[in-house]
Amino acid sequence: MRQLLRNPFFWAFVVGCAVITSMRPLLRRIPAPPPVLRQIPPFTLVDATGKPFGSDDLRGHVYVASFFFTRCPSICPTLMKDLARLQDRFRREGLDTIRLVSITVDPDHDTPHQLGVAGERYGVDPARWVLLTGPCPSIRALAIDGFQVPLGEPENAEGGLFDIAHTGKLLLVDASGALRGYYDTGDLGIDEVFWRSKRVVEEQAG
Repeated sequence: MRQLLRNPFFWAFVVGCAVITSMRPLLRRIPAPPPVLRQIPPFTLVDATGKPFGSDDLRGHVYVASFFFTRCPSICPTLMKDLARLQDRFRREGLDTIRLVSITVDPDHDTPHQLGVAGERYGVDPARWVLLTGPCPSIRALAIDGFQVPLGEPENAEGGLFDIAHTGKLLLVDASGALRGYYDTGDLGIDEVFWRSKRVVEEQAG
């Protein structure tokens, strides 16, 4: 041990590790605001309280949209957990103008009451995150023609499971209603959409 402590290469290694660790936040690349892809058409759906809610209510807010349904057996449980983490991160960072908007693709089942029950399970803060339902044709048009994401038809899977193929992407929309990007979930995806959202807020505030 004494020989190791006398070895200059050992101390060079220790100092190097300390310097790299302290500099890591400074070396991190913060992404630029993403470009405008297209304008999302005006829409009006219904929130968990049964009130109309849509693009007019979101005007002036950067928001992250997603598609889900409450009895989804595949990607939705993880998707909603990731959105809860993103909600908490926006809150911790004081980004109070950013909204999360999750739209059901199973409106026949996901009534406002069902959304309210699910919102408690997901940890939805109504001041930051809204769950929406509405007429099936309106939701399909918004997904396919507006956000340009795929949306399948309801299917009965093996074992009695019910599923609807839909995107698991997070969709970033700026304060003027323009789509700015498609992002993955998971740790890397949540980190990217957080920084992209923050940069869009800064860009539009400046």
